[in-house]
Amino acid sequence: MSDETRVLYNETCPVCRFEIDAYARRAARDGLPLRFETLSEAALWGLTPDQAARRLHVMHGGELLSGVPAFRALWSRMPHMAWAARVAGWPVIAPLAAGIYDHILAPALYAMHRKREAQRARKA
Repeated sequence: MSDETRVLYNETCPVCRFEIDAYARRAARDGLPLRFETLSEAALWGLTPDQAARRLHVMHGGELLSGVPAFRALWSRMPHMAWAARVAGWPVIAPLAAGIYDHILAPALYAMHRKREAQRARKA
């Protein structure tokens, strides 16, 4: 099993790209075993690009994670973010963070993605 953690994210989302680009820069600087992949590689994960665009996905320890568990796995591999992984796992915080991500943030980002895709299709 590889020590590498793989991150699948929506590179067309400005919010997602900003955050992941910051993680990628830090990972490169610190020599962390993280690999960042875009929606074009979703099929390699067993996902459609649309499924992949709905939330963050991470392959960690041979397990496919999504949402807050995916963020926690990513953060746990980054020394400067390990505190966030721990806090997001606290008994009171974990369900709150999952609820906010699952019911507010991920749907809002996905809706913006769908809007960008529709605009792109109209221009084509």
